[in-house]
Amino acid sequence: MLALELIEEDSRLSLHGINLTGLAGKTVLITGASGIIGTHFLYGLRHCQKELGLPMQVQAVVRTEVPAHLLPLQQDGSVNFVVGDLTDTEFAQSLAPADCVVHAATYGQPNLFMAEAIGTLKLNTAVTLLLLEKLRPSGKFLFLSTSEVYSGIEAGPFHEGQIGISNTTHPRSCYIESKRCGEAICNAFRTGGVNAKSARLALAYGPGTRRGDKRVLNSFIERALTQKSITLLDDGAAGRTYCYIADAVHMLWRILLDGTAPIYNVGGTSSTTIASLARLVGELIQVPVHFPTTKKEGLVGAPANVSLNLDKFFAEFGPMPFTDLRTGTTRTIAWQRGLYL
Repeated sequence: MLALELIEEDSRLSLHGINLTGLAGKTVLITGASGIIGTHFLYGLRHCQKELGLPMQVQAVVRTEVPAHLLPLQQDGSVNFVVGDLTDTEFAQSLAPADCVVHAATYGQPNLFMAEAIGTLKLNTAVTLLLLEKLRPSGKFLFLSTSEVYSGIEAGPFHEGQIGISNTTHPRSCYIESKRCGEAICNAFRTGGVNAKSARLALAYGPGTRRGDKRVLNSFIERALTQKSITLLDDGAAGRTYCYIADAVHMLWRILLDGTAPIYNVGGTSSTTIASLARLVGELIQVPVHFPTTKKEGLVGAPANVSLNLDKFFAEFGPMPFTDLRTGTTRTIAWQRGLYL
C-alpha cells in the first residue's frame, strides 16, 4: 500500500514560511505532474485549497494516465488532470492560459531522456516557448533546468555564473543542450518583462517516485527490497550531493513566487559517494552490498561529481535547514516498500 502520508507531510513541510496568499483566485499549471517534483507541487496546492482556504484552479498535465499516488487529488477535485503528449502541438495549444506555470515535463532519469532524445529536445525548447505564451500578464513561470548544464566542468561546487563545456555529441546532449536552450528562452522572455526563472536542480530524491525508477538511489532500494542485495557496477567513487524532496520543493516555491534572479541552483548539502550511498541503503534494509572484482560499464556520460553552490539562494532567501541523508533515505525506503512489497 502506498504511504501517501509521506508525500502529504513533505509537501506541507515544503510550504513552511512561504506566503501563498498571492495564489488565491489564480490558475496554476503544472507539467510533468506525475514526476516527483510535480507530485509535491500538486499536493502542496491541494493543501493550499483544502487547509489554507485559498481558492484556485489547478491544471496538471500527465502524459499517459493519472498514477495511483495522484488519484486522491483527482477524486477530491483539487486538481484537474489533463492527459496528453506536450510534444503534440495541437494538444499543447489546447491548454488553458495560466497565471502560474511550473514546467517540469522532462524525464530526470538518464536512461529515459536519452531513449527519447527528440521528445526531450521538444519539451525543453518548443514546449517552453508555447507555455510562456500561455502565461497571463503578470504571471510567474518556473522552468525546471538541471545541474547537467555544468557538464564538462571538473571542479565543483558549480555556481550560476558557470556553464558546461560538453560537446553536442555528448551522450546526454539532448538533455544538456535543450535545458540550456530552455534557460535562454526564459531569459529572452524576461527581457520583455515576463517573470520567468530557471532552477538548475540536482539530485532530488524522496517519496513520490514510480516503480522502476532507475536513478541510483531508487535503483539501490529496489534491488535491496526485491533481490535482497545490492551489487554495484564499479567502485562507486563518484561523488553526489543529494537534496531531499521537501527541501528541493521549498526552494522551488521560493524561487517561483519571490525570486528576482533569472537562474538559481537548487540542491542539497548531503554529500556522499555512490559506494557510501549503497552501504547506507544496505544498512537500513539489512542486505549485503557487493562490489565488482572487475569494473563494469556504468551509465554512459554520467558525471564524476555533482555538487552545487547555493550561495545565491541563501543570499536572497536566507539560510534553511536541510534533511539529512539518513532521514531522507529512510523515508524514501518506506515509500518504495509500498511499490515493491
